[in-house]
Amino acid sequence: MKANDSSSSATNPFEVDLLNSGMLPPLPSAWLKGEDLDLLEPLEFSAGLKLPAPRKAHGDRPALAKALAVANAAYGHPAAQALADKLADPKTCVVVTGQQPGLLGGPLYGLTKMLAAVRWAEALEASGQPAVAVFWVATEDHDWAEMAQATLLQRNDLLELSLGDDLSPLLPVGMRSLGDKLDGELERATEALAGSSEGIDIARRWYRPNARFGEAFCRYLVHFLQQRAPLMLDSMLPEVKQLQQPWLRRLIDQRRLVETSLSDREAAIEARGYALQVKPQPQASPLFLLRGTERRRIIWADDGWFLRGLEEDVRPVEELLTTLEENPSVISPGVLARPAIQDALLGTTLQIMGPAEMTYMSQVSSVYPVLGIDPPATVLRPQVMVVEEKHAEHMESLGVGLGELLSEPIDSLLTAKLGADVVAPLRDQIEVLLQALTEPVVGLDASLANPLKKTQDQIGRALDQLQGKVAAAVGRRNDIWRRRLEQAQALILPGGHLQERTLVVAHFISRYGVDFPQILLDRLQLDPRHLQGLRLAPQPAGAKPRSPEGSA
Repeated sequence: MKANDSSSSATNPFEVDLLNSGMLPPLPSAWLKGEDLDLLEPLEFSAGLKLPAPRKAHGDRPALAKALAVANAAYGHPAAQALADKLADPKTCVVVTGQQPGLLGGPLYGLTKMLAAVRWAEALEASGQPAVAVFWVATEDHDWAEMAQATLLQRNDLLELSLGDDLSPLLPVGMRSLGDKLDGELERATEALAGSSEGIDIARRWYRPNARFGEAFCRYLVHFLQQRAPLMLDSMLPEVKQLQQPWLRRLIDQRRLVETSLSDREAAIEARGYALQVKPQPQASPLFLLRGTERRRIIWADDGWFLRGLEEDVRPVEELLTTLEENPSVISPGVLARPAIQDALLGTTLQIMGPAEMTYMSQVSSVYPVLGIDPPATVLRPQVMVVEEKHAEHMESLGVGLGELLSEPIDSLLTAKLGADVVAPLRDQIEVLLQALTEPVVGLDASLANPLKKTQDQIGRALDQLQGKVAAAVGRRNDIWRRRLEQAQALILPGGHLQERTLVVAHFISRYGVDFPQILLDRLQLDPRHLQGLRLAPQPAGAKPRSPEGSA
């Protein structure tokens, strides 16, 4: 059975073939082609839409489920207890993905990952296999710059919101409140969006100066997804910290084997010509210790350890183990251990990763055998781009596909689509004629080879310049079409970057209404080989706010 019956079509002008367009990193591209899969072993890479088989649950899932039922009920999740009961059953498949708790819902791609997990779980359920989706909220991260800013689009201009400078760069975001600058930034957004700020207005219920990042993020997204929201798992939840203790201890006890396994895998990756996503750090463990307000990496030294960035004596490993036993909340996994710890706790059947995450999973995968964890299947997240209906109609009228608008200069598109490129049809003929001069000219005098080559190059450059001027002239003659394409491009590439990585969820809710997350959930195509263009019409400015379907 397929996880998504509406398969992507290579002829759809509002889909982009990610492999052929070169929009994926080298390793995920290779795996989608069935190449170098041994670099991900023992993880199973799912290149298509095949449903995975259940995995073994290692941790105490009933205890975890009990904690998540309480936490998710507090987030307003109407199905918190039902999903938790399902998670407690060892026969239930778990589909997991995660992201940092971004401001105003975070960038669109985080929501896409969340919805993909829900859709995969629903597909497993439809096949007769009980399943639940879990979203790992990475509150232990301390990347303030990524989580404390939000970008919206005001007409064709970017509106950047920021909670200010990072005054505690090593403090996990889960321990931080949003701060006093928040209200002013939300007010600035409301004024700028002028009647289309529904996503901001609703966010004010939970995004408050004294609120924590993780709690506001979870409440905000659960509000829109209601019954179909995944179970939200805050990585700093005390029960989560307690339950991951056995695997953290194993990372300490087996530190030399972990280091060797990572080193061997990294050497194999580089030997195949791939760059490492996470650069090797000699003696650096995949663990962090929270001391006061600073989360610092643990560095191994002979039979002891110390914290990076601190001038202190090497401490015995036994002291670290005692700390873990007495206060597991202060020790956390880094990027090269976190997915394995997550999958040990949840007994993950399928994990959903972004392209960059999937790349570093080639390193992480070597940790699973050391920890004795049954490795899950892993799949790339789908990629989505919203194309407004009026822009889609203009693109269709001109015959411009989404892939072209993402990669081609507008002048070139106008020239090609409006049939006014008078240079290109003759250029090949000119090059053939110039090449035909080689034999008679060089045959007459071999020393004329270089002058001939210079002449050919000069003519080629002159043709390039002429073609550019023709394109500009066509553009000037077709200002209406130029403006239309520029407006479409400003939406799909705001600030020159992919929409899903730039604009936050609140932007899409403000622009397309409170039903946007549900619409995306219903229409999301899971095939990771294509970027999906989602055609939507904006809601009228000043439209009366509604509640998402199923909410109180």
